[in-house]
Amino acid sequence: MTQRPERHRQIHLAAHFPGVNSTTVWSDPRSGSHIDFSSFEHLARTAERGLFDFFFLAEGLRPREHKGRIHDLDVVGRPESLTVLSALAAVTERLGLAGTVSATFNEPFELARRFAALDHLSGGRAAWNVVTTSDAFTGENFRRGGYLDRADRYTRAAEFLATARELWDSWTPQGRPRPFAHHGEHFRIEGEFTSPRSPQGHPVVIQAGDSSEGREFAASAADVIFTRHGTLEAGRAFYADVKGRLAAYGRHADELKIMPGVTWVLGDTAAEAQEKAAEIRREQVSPQNAILALEQVWGVDLSSYDPDGPLPAIDPEPASELAQGRVKITDPFAVAAKWRALSEAKGLSIRQTVIETTARQSFIGTPASVAEQMAEFVGADAADGFILVPHLTPGGLDDFVGKVVPLLQERGAYRTEYRGATLRSHLGLREPVWKG
Repeated sequence: MTQRPERHRQIHLAAHFPGVNSTTVWSDPRSGSHIDFSSFEHLARTAERGLFDFFFLAEGLRPREHKGRIHDLDVVGRPESLTVLSALAAVTERLGLAGTVSATFNEPFELARRFAALDHLSGGRAAWNVVTTSDAFTGENFRRGGYLDRADRYTRAAEFLATARELWDSWTPQGRPRPFAHHGEHFRIEGEFTSPRSPQGHPVVIQAGDSSEGREFAASAADVIFTRHGTLEAGRAFYADVKGRLAAYGRHADELKIMPGVTWVLGDTAAEAQEKAAEIRREQVSPQNAILALEQVWGVDLSSYDPDGPLPAIDPEPASELAQGRVKITDPFAVAAKWRALSEAKGLSIRQTVIETTARQSFIGTPASVAEQMAEFVGADAADGFILVPHLTPGGLDDFVGKVVPLLQERGAYRTEYRGATLRSHLGLREPVWKG
């Protein structure tokens, strides 16, 4: 008699199209264009073949700079997210389509209209990753300019999202537009919305943030939270904290999916996987990237330093504007002290230290081992699933879908078919109550 596979909690999977920081290995000959539509199509089709919940695009509003020059190891010129996702709606059938768009430098009516259009075009597969933008460097590209204080950008984002939901609900159940009026701290708008209620009611809302403000915003308003935590223990702590905040907003634990961004390396043996992972880390952190990462912490020009030499003996200068458009390191002295301690303990060079601290894969091993690790992570309440970030595009997801997904399915931890048509159905989320 055939033994039934052990049942596990169902894992949610999504695919991230990478291209910032040192995630992508540009030097690999298999690394393709980040502008040609064929790259986006390949990764999306692979994700749909793997029955993923959604395809996820990040977005930058200004090319990042270092020492006054555009950082040439980052993506520059990638098409705008909603345009790409609208095109992908025509070449996919079930895969969710998630775009990152800032609530700081957009307006509710226009953005709500664009996401409603994507939801209609895709048959209910749209998602909005709501982010905030705090720096004046990015703000220079916009009429409003400047920046918002940290607290203000989250209150604006919360009101922005609430306003968008008012617009999505403004049509009557009989399919007729009716006037809306929103008079708040950040927005005073009134008129009539142009789009009928979309197939899944509201696009799915994703929030990416690890701060206390970000966690609270996610607990109050998001359907999915995109985060990062490197260990099982850290994942369980984050999971318990965020899920524990939901009750204050009258929400249940299953109404918010926690999906950390993860990387992986597969090998025929554990030793082969570890060897491949080490090589990928070396490629991700080139000598140039190692010095750049060091300068982000120290805040001074370190171009005269040898990447294969020791860390600087000088203290950081935290007020530096050496790097523009990157997340600021809040406590460079603590980071520098940690890096020095690691370097001294292990005898590491600058490049080796950066590799050790900034470029580490989440899951490494044989396909069976990686499937087991992922199931364990979800079973231990450290996540509801994962957003996979390949180090290569467009083919970086191919091996995972071909080798790991079937093993997750055998374990009973992953779907064998799409059972619904909308992204909400993939995620097990209810359609929002119509407040129109």
